[in-house]
Amino acid sequence: MTEKEKMLAGKLYRLSDGPELLEELANAKDKCFAYNQLLPSKKEERKQILQELLGKVGEHFTIEQPFHCDYGKQITIGENFYANYNLTILDVNTVTFGECVLIGPNCSFYTAEHPLDPALRKEGWESGRPIKVGDNVWFGGNVTVLPGVTIGDNAVIGAGSVVTKDIPADCIAVGNPCRVMRKR
Repeated sequence: MTEKEKMLAGKLYRLSDGPELLEELANAKDKCFAYNQLLPSKKEERKQILQELLGKVGEHFTIEQPFHCDYGKQITIGENFYANYNLTILDVNTVTFGECVLIGPNCSFYTAEHPLDPALRKEGWESGRPIKVGDNVWFGGNVTVLPGVTIGDNAVIGAGSVVTKDIPADCIAVGNPCRVMRKR
C-alpha cells in the first residue's frame, strides 16, 4: 500500500514516506494561497480555483476568503454550500458536506489524528478518519469538528462547539464537548 492509500484507509502513514502526498500537499497550498490573494470581486476566478482544488462541488457555492485545506481532493461540497471567513479543513481523509450547508466564520474540520504513543508521533506517524455532514446543516461561528464525526440532516451546531461525537439528524447541539440540547 502507498502512503496515500494508507492515509485514505484510515491507517497509520508517514507523510515523509509519501512523495505523492508531499507533491499534492504543496499543490493544494499553492492553490489556497492563490485563492486567498484574489480580490473578492473576482468571483469566476475564485470559483475556478476551488473547482480545481476540491474533489467535488455543486454548481452554486461560496467559500469566503481566507480558506485553508491540506489536499482539497478529499473535500466534497453539495449544492448551495456557504462558508464564511476563515474555513480550515484538514482533509487527510474525506470530508463530505451535503446540500444547503451553512458554516459560520472561523470553523474547522479536522480529519487528521496523531498517535497517543509519543514514540510513534516522534517517528512521524499519523492517521485520519472521515467527517460526514448531512443536508441543511448550520454551523455557528468558531465550531470545531473532530475526526470520525457524522452530523445528520437538519442539525444546528451552536457557536463555539467542539464536536467530538456523532450528532443525529434534526437536533440542536452545543457546547464543549458538543451535546444534543433538543430535537428541532
